[in-house]
Amino acid sequence: RQSQTELQLIINAMPILISYVDAEERFRLNNAAYLDWYGLTPQELYGRTIREVIGEEAYFLRAPYIAEALAGRSCSFSFYTPHRDGSTRHALMNYLPRHGADGAVNGFYIFVIDETERKKTEEALRNLNETLEERVSARTEQLAQANERLQNEMFERERAEDALRHAQKMEAVGQLTGGIAHDFNNMLTGIIGSLDLMQRYIANGRADEIGRFTEAAVSSANRAAALTHRLLAFSRRQSLDRKQLHVNELVHSLEDLIRRTKGDAIELQLRLPEDLWPVSTDVSQLENALLNLVINARDAMPEGGTLLIQTANVYLDSSDITILEPVKAGEYVMLAVSDNGTGMTPSIRSKAFDPFFTTKPIGQGTGLGLSMIYGFAQQSGGHVSLDSVPGQGTCVRLYLPRLLEPAPEISSVETAEPIAASSSGETAIVVEDDPAVRMLVLDLLKELGYKTFEAENAKTALPVLESVQRVDLLVTDVGLPGMNGRQLAEIARQHRPGLKVLFMTGYAQIAAERQGFLEEGMDMVAKPFVLEVLASKIRKLSNPTL
Repeated sequence: RQSQTELQLIINAMPILISYVDAEERFRLNNAAYLDWYGLTPQELYGRTIREVIGEEAYFLRAPYIAEALAGRSCSFSFYTPHRDGSTRHALMNYLPRHGADGAVNGFYIFVIDETERKKTEEALRNLNETLEERVSARTEQLAQANERLQNEMFERERAEDALRHAQKMEAVGQLTGGIAHDFNNMLTGIIGSLDLMQRYIANGRADEIGRFTEAAVSSANRAAALTHRLLAFSRRQSLDRKQLHVNELVHSLEDLIRRTKGDAIELQLRLPEDLWPVSTDVSQLENALLNLVINARDAMPEGGTLLIQTANVYLDSSDITILEPVKAGEYVMLAVSDNGTGMTPSIRSKAFDPFFTTKPIGQGTGLGLSMIYGFAQQSGGHVSLDSVPGQGTCVRLYLPRLLEPAPEISSVETAEPIAASSSGETAIVVEDDPAVRMLVLDLLKELGYKTFEAENAKTALPVLESVQRVDLLVTDVGLPGMNGRQLAEIARQHRPGLKVLFMTGYAQIAAERQGFLEEGMDMVAKPFVLEVLASKIRKLSNPTL
């Protein structure tokens, strides 16, 4: 009874509507948000059918999805639905089947997110952009009628308008789409998995062991609440952990990794002057930016070529580089990555920094690399420029402001501690940046008899995968910060050709069906998942004959 009370307190604290109906479509569990939506008490809702609560017309619209859920298939859909206050709300609904001990579906969970404010924000942004285009068009017509004396002024105004339009587009897309789906699926996995394990432990008489899962569910729920608030924010950016850095030292520290990543057919050239100025920046972000540029250059040279990394001290003003945002004149350190590969057409080059724009197949690029570098440069007070010619190659230059008053030098390169070899038993490493999801997967692997290692990103996992430590299975998220899970698996299999790999993804479930993503000995599971599905995937990888 205490565990049930704690479970009810947890789901009541969540900002989303949560309910559970049994196989007869009768409500058996509801949180406070669900009851408040319909203006009902627990006694008024408990035991009533969906049809009785929402009416025939609304039930007719939901009937196909209810049938899908009771058939054991998760589904997601959006409806405009009435609220108890008389308004009509836009709701995103998720039906997740619940399986009994015999594997049969005995009901399904209902998760509802109120997206009314997000829809209003989208409409406001759409109207803003349409109005902006009208103002720009009117001003351009006026300038076109001006005499030759005003031609230079017209050019500068058009450039400023292009910069404003580009900046608003980047901010709007970043607000509506920047990682929301991936982060929210991580949170749902932490919540659903914790509740699932709590129910198992309670059923097995292990109620005193559910504390950590309760904490994980509450933590995920709190982060979900914070995320819904950030959906209404017009701009969301992460703070930088600035440290003094010599860029040449960073390049040298990553040289071995770059050489392993580039492939044998590509020649690496470094041009790093000794008198390079220091900068103050986020070391981890700059590492990720450099690795992303190296991977892009490698992919642009499938038949081989030359990869050039160079640094230089430069002085910039508005006439030196062609970029959309205004350039603050001053001294900068330039880090450039060049290739002599396929290059970009003008239309592709104009979209290169747009979030989620990619020319790569599904799973081989998220479309966030260059846009993340753009945001990092802006936050650092710097700039990014891109030059590309089809058939000749591409050069991306990252400019960081010179640090005029250097602090005492502190090494920014971390060394990995050696890991003791396993004496016996199969070993798995879990790479996941979300702590709650990582804990659930580790617990399941331990129950399956695996010895486990954990890592929150690819950089932390690489020392284990490149060591002599026994590793039989790699379980990794696809959307890791920095190097993604697919790239990590590629490097790991260079050292361990027979390594089994299970990908977890919060993006597209159909990615597993695309050629070129999954290879022999690989599988994929989509978030959020129930633990039975994850366990089945792991057993199938370990024993393909099952």
